[in-house]
Amino acid sequence: MEEQIVFEDNHILVINKAAGQLVQGDKTGDLSLLDLIKDFIKKRDHKPGNVFLGLVHRIDRPTSGLVIYAKTSKALSRLTQMVKNREIKKTYWAVVPKVDIPKSQRLVHYLQKNEKNNKATVFPKVTEGAKESILNYEVIKILDNFQLLEVDLETGRHHQIRAQLSKIGVPIKGDLKYGSVRSNPDGGIHLHARKLEFLHPVTNVNVEIVAPVPQNDAVWKACEE
Repeated sequence: MEEQIVFEDNHILVINKAAGQLVQGDKTGDLSLLDLIKDFIKKRDHKPGNVFLGLVHRIDRPTSGLVIYAKTSKALSRLTQMVKNREIKKTYWAVVPKVDIPKSQRLVHYLQKNEKNNKATVFPKVTEGAKESILNYEVIKILDNFQLLEVDLETGRHHQIRAQLSKIGVPIKGDLKYGSVRSNPDGGIHLHARKLEFLHPVTNVNVEIVAPVPQNDAVWKACEE
């Protein structure tokens, strides 16, 4: 657990999540990071009672990278509001097939979440029940068989990056749900929450955090070299 903590102070704890880890409990009943971190803090800090820890935002289970947890109720309420106001800048890395796409592009689609299959349907224009979804990407590295995109979100929709990139013909490596030809050995996908930038909710100091990519994967390591 200690190795996954990339930032911590009295109010905030930021984790570099591994692909496959749950950020909080769900219907699977699998152990979540929320539970693991609480248990870790309780033991490390010798806390007798319950440990307060609040989840500020989510990333998908097969995605790796940065997740913010709040250690105080004050930080949690302020950070939650900052997420709503889009005051937390999130940058992702995505590995996609090496096909010809514009070097940089602003994608605007309309996404509708299907609860039954837990998947987002993408529409090119305004559609009833679908929410406007905007991201900007830039190709930042070309590999032998893949290319690395840096993605900045303007909105935060369900499976947004996965669905929008699939729509333009570049599904994320390993993402079978959105059209990748094969899965990754670990069941994860090559989408990584790379960077977070925000004003600290209590101290007002600018915070910028970068998460190393998964080190057990040759493609990811090639991206970071």
